[in-house]
Amino acid sequence: MGTVLDRIVAAHREAAAADGRDLDELKEQAMAAPAARKFRKGLGHYGITVIAEIKRRSPSKGDLAPDLDPAALAKAYEAAGASALSVLTDGEFFGGSADDLVAARAAVNIPILRKDFTVHERDVCDARIMGADAVLLIVAALTDDELKRFHALAAELGMAALVEIHDEAELRRAVLIHADLVGVNQRDLSTFEVDRTRATRLARTIPSGIVKVAESGIDDAADLVKLRDAGYAAALVGEHLVTAPDPGEALRRLRGVT
Repeated sequence: MGTVLDRIVAAHREAAAADGRDLDELKEQAMAAPAARKFRKGLGHYGITVIAEIKRRSPSKGDLAPDLDPAALAKAYEAAGASALSVLTDGEFFGGSADDLVAARAAVNIPILRKDFTVHERDVCDARIMGADAVLLIVAALTDDELKRFHALAAELGMAALVEIHDEAELRRAVLIHADLVGVNQRDLSTFEVDRTRATRLARTIPSGIVKVAESGIDDAADLVKLRDAGYAAALVGEHLVTAPDPGEALRRLRGVT
């Protein structure tokens, strides 16, 4: 059966193989879209900032906030001081959609990361067309050639690319494509278990000049302080916020603002 990541990526590759849309036409549409907001620019201001996530469900936990209003949640996050948003657009495994991203982006002025499993150039173009300002590239899910191509295409379209790693070997692959924005996911995408020390361990090995983002397993202000001290510019937080009775207040408390 393979791991959870294997199954998700296989489903996305199957969908990509069945997608007959012309890539050149998609590139033209993406290039014609309104200019992207600067995703990296706001990360790390005043210490460590938060990328707040809009996420309906997960393969490991099931439903988290299936009936969320993406526009209302986006506004609450922005008001609570989020530097950027991450929006899940995978439907089968995470219950998201492009509509969630479109609604969230229209409601706020901060940049948006399309959180999905990018496996083809069409996915990068789709991200820009739907209004994303950054795209996620998961090293564990891609070949070196795919990483290089997708990273270059994102830059060509004016988007940032958050290159996600889990260990030193994946970091070396990210460095080879000259990634300047690296996310350390503390959740093992094979088992979905969280290692809350992974980000601080890997921080020392990430070259200077790369903007560092910690992902998963971040639950309180003390976690943010540890990550800030380890050199992280931002933390991407999802489950802790969307499952809170008041996500905006949960974000303020996480940021140490009461």
